[in-house]
Amino acid sequence: MRRDVFQAISDPTRRAIISLIALQAMTPNAIAEHFETTRQAVSKHLRILQECELIRAGQQGREIYYQLEIDRMKEIDQWLEQFRQIWETKFSQLDNLLLTIKNEKK
Repeated sequence: MRRDVFQAISDPTRRAIISLIALQAMTPNAIAEHFETTRQAVSKHLRILQECELIRAGQQGREIYYQLEIDRMKEIDQWLEQFRQIWETKFSQLDNLLLTIKNEKK
């Protein structure tokens, strides 16, 4: 089953994992230490994130390290951009309204 990026970030644990490894590559055990769940549950989240290509595993010696695929995060950013534009327009309109009200009171 092919998952998409939005399925991956729909879960708060996976979003937390993304935040953790955005700073530095981490082993599964190091990631699991940040959660009150089983190592197996964390592995399942890692597998889903890998399926969505949000993270990748790399081997260093005998350890596997997971790191964020930042380019894949751009898909989320592009989707959010449409909402940023809407809200920026609304905030601009609000700024103009407040400025008009302020000038009328003078």
